[in-house]
Amino acid sequence: MAETLTSGVTRQEITRVEVWRTSVHWVFYARCRRPTGRTPHVPRTTLVPAPTYVPGGIPLPSNKSARLAALTVAAVCSAASTVALTAPAHADSVRIHDIQGSTRISPYAGKQVTDVAGIVTGVRTYGSSKGFWIQDAQADDDPATSDGVFVFTSSAPKVAVGDSVLVSGTVAEYVPGGASSGNQSLTEITKPTITVVSSGNAVPAAKAIDAKSVPAAYSPQGDSSAGGSVNGLTLEPAKYALDYYESLEGENVQVADTRVVGATDPYTELWVTVKPWEHRNRRGGTVYGSYDSQNTGRIQIQSLGKTADFPVANVGDVLQGATAGPLDYNQFGGYTLIANQIGTLKSAGLERETTRKQSRGELAVATYNVENLDPSDATFAQHASAIVNNLQSPDIVSLEEIQDNNGAKNDGTVAADQTMQKLIDAIVAAGGPTYDWRSIDPVDKADGGEPGGNIRQVFLFNPERVSFTDRAGGDATTAAGVTKVRGKAALTVSPGRIDPANAAFTNSRKPLAGEFVFRGKTVFVIANHLNSKGGDQGLTSQYQPPARSSEVQRHAQVTALHAFVKEILDTQKNADVIALGDINDFEFSDTVKILEGDGVLWSAIKSLPKSERYSYVYQGNAQTLDQILVSPSIRRDCDFEYDSVHINAEFNDQISDHDPQVLRFRP
Repeated sequence: MAETLTSGVTRQEITRVEVWRTSVHWVFYARCRRPTGRTPHVPRTTLVPAPTYVPGGIPLPSNKSARLAALTVAAVCSAASTVALTAPAHADSVRIHDIQGSTRISPYAGKQVTDVAGIVTGVRTYGSSKGFWIQDAQADDDPATSDGVFVFTSSAPKVAVGDSVLVSGTVAEYVPGGASSGNQSLTEITKPTITVVSSGNAVPAAKAIDAKSVPAAYSPQGDSSAGGSVNGLTLEPAKYALDYYESLEGENVQVADTRVVGATDPYTELWVTVKPWEHRNRRGGTVYGSYDSQNTGRIQIQSLGKTADFPVANVGDVLQGATAGPLDYNQFGGYTLIANQIGTLKSAGLERETTRKQSRGELAVATYNVENLDPSDATFAQHASAIVNNLQSPDIVSLEEIQDNNGAKNDGTVAADQTMQKLIDAIVAAGGPTYDWRSIDPVDKADGGEPGGNIRQVFLFNPERVSFTDRAGGDATTAAGVTKVRGKAALTVSPGRIDPANAAFTNSRKPLAGEFVFRGKTVFVIANHLNSKGGDQGLTSQYQPPARSSEVQRHAQVTALHAFVKEILDTQKNADVIALGDINDFEFSDTVKILEGDGVLWSAIKSLPKSERYSYVYQGNAQTLDQILVSPSIRRDCDFEYDSVHINAEFNDQISDHDPQVLRFRP
């Protein structure tokens, strides 16, 4: 999974809790909510059984621990993120900009307000976050204070767009995902009493969000005395993009003629950019090329309309005309335009890529995350077609996320022979070769991923082109070693797992090592699916820069992997070694730097122009998670070719969220 996956939790938030701070009576919320509300209503006061996994293999807390996590929402009010509040002299006659204030936390949080005036700009009648947005018809002259706010009603609100209303209620700060997510909070009015003064009024004109209005700098540095939180900092909307968006929270906004940079997903949402040339690639995406290029022009689009009317878009398509509605903040992407008007979709005609066929003397090695593939899935023919046609039948394919024979059924099954045979048969039916395969069944429930699924890496190889060197003894708990045979490096077991007892691989996939022979030359291949980014704070977190806690385990994993590759090279300096798979981190990350250490390996995706380096699209950022790293003997000859084959990540009808990678070279 990505970042960047990036709070890394499932698309169902934890239970709402109310936490009162005795001295200033702050109210914070963590409530159950899907981003679109196209799912059955979930009461805010009900504990929801959340899924216990994140695609990519990170287990989530149990219901009990999720509830405990919800109760820790008070931590947002702790000393690490305390905001000094000045209580207003009178809390019974305020305007919206007074409620919003000039920081991310309302000076009225936890207080009653009376007869707050506004025009209804949007109504949300679905999901567990029912309510409506109001905006002051007479904006103030402070660019740091928003003139709009969300009113949470819990049931379907009985107001309409254009109503002039007076709202009385309690001001609250709702933290999507709870305090542990690190997310910013959303200022809202709760437990409202609503008076409709008149109807049919003109809605305040939507403020334009465009390339000129959004600053280039992403966020201020968090306050070190508040644990790195930006919550207490005065907003500088002309200087920082996150401050700019926060200054518009709850207001009616619009974007116009925007390019899609994140395809429509199953939750009826997509991502656009208001900065057409910001790290643009040739296929219309926006590339995330460093921790400092967050791409400030990205914004998520959801809708207040019917699901069937939402545009089904791919990367590169354009929403022509205006897309307008209130600006919200949610767990799954931060600032989000909740559209009551959506532009007309113009297709860019994006096509799936096809790599070239390897020549007779070239070895083609690929990695492909097939996203929890099990025999019950309906995607075998599509995956087979991708391997045969788009990847041109590579000689060796490292498959990630192959599940056991009954998928998520949690009954102790660990074998995956039926899953693999179904894929091999589908490849033959698609006109491809009859592949063979090697893998090692994991210990039940020991490798993370979807409970019961027992995901693992598998070597798929074409025996007409390459042979596999079998050395008996490899199993789930036996560590592969390196020895010397006739002056050259060899594995003690093949296939074998690298350091499976190492704590770095607890609840995570163990690297799979295998020894292949192509035209008389040995090639060592190590298939990986490293610890996911689940648990990392998102780019729009209140903590800036966000914490990437998942790196700790990943760094320990690549330290072990690096040591194993170094042992091969110490035994045979010119050995051809390939480490590939779902690395779950970027080509510029410390994870990859550790893996590459002392020139032991090199990520071959860096042979591509920076605009081409991506295998995954997350929240509108095209980024690299899947990689093929090569030893010096392969890199030194410069006789290799790398291709990131874009067939999934940019498309709304993807069969996996990852794009496969292919390396061709002459051993």
